[in-house]
Amino acid sequence: MKAKFEKINATEDHLLHVFIYENEKFDAPWHFHPEYELTFIIKGKGMRYVGNSVQEFKEGDFVLLGPNLPHCWKNTSATEEGVQSLVIQWNDSLLGENWIDKTIFLNIKKLLESASQGIHYSSEDAIVYLERLHNILVQNPLKKTLLFIELLEELSQIKKINKLSSDGFTPNLNIQTNERINTIYHYIQENYNQKLILSDIAGQVNMSEEAFCRFFKKTLNKSLFTFINEYRINMVSKLLIETTDQVSTIAYECGFESLPFFYKQFQKFMDCSPLVYRKKYHQDTN
Repeated sequence: MKAKFEKINATEDHLLHVFIYENEKFDAPWHFHPEYELTFIIKGKGMRYVGNSVQEFKEGDFVLLGPNLPHCWKNTSATEEGVQSLVIQWNDSLLGENWIDKTIFLNIKKLLESASQGIHYSSEDAIVYLERLHNILVQNPLKKTLLFIELLEELSQIKKINKLSSDGFTPNLNIQTNERINTIYHYIQENYNQKLILSDIAGQVNMSEEAFCRFFKKTLNKSLFTFINEYRINMVSKLLIETTDQVSTIAYECGFESLPFFYKQFQKFMDCSPLVYRKKYHQDTN
């Protein structure tokens, strides 16, 4: 896989690039582009990578991304139904040069500044906007733009948001770096449920262990094994929701070899115990 610069096709008459993405799976590599992006997952589930964030996603996932923020969505299991997302992309000159600096757009300016880290909206907020996004998709260029500006203003008023990348993350747009990260993402996705050895991972990108650890920490602002544990905890969370298997069984299936260590990591990343997480999910969906 190769992380690459993505060119967005927009014309002077069509200030927004609005489209439905449909495929058997999300197959885009970790990539970046200078445009902002608003993505709503209509169908599909897996892991979402934004900057140095790795989180589970499913239908209703609603994310706002800033310019040049590397990202991709990857399926964690095959599905016969395929995947579908609604995507809106636009650049800084949406309404002309320096439009965002005008006082009437102050709230939108603050929103777009926050998008530099990536913003994830809760499912409760997201579901309200799917019909609105579809409506924007089918309008003529003028109506499309007006409705979109109105949408941004509304999104700027939502207080309950989750910033995705950490404060210290700075995108590294070096092509070789992105290719290496893609290779590591793929290797971890394929082997997270097994014992992962540093030398084997470093060997995937032909680096020494010491050089690889420095590279990974510098690129994602977190250690390799913090990233692996985060990935595994997200996979555990998925199975807690989708199955009735015992917590210990799920932990071992996702690559954890020590239950005390697993419980400590789950509390760290999810801020609750596995049983509380499972119970809360079923309470919220009933």
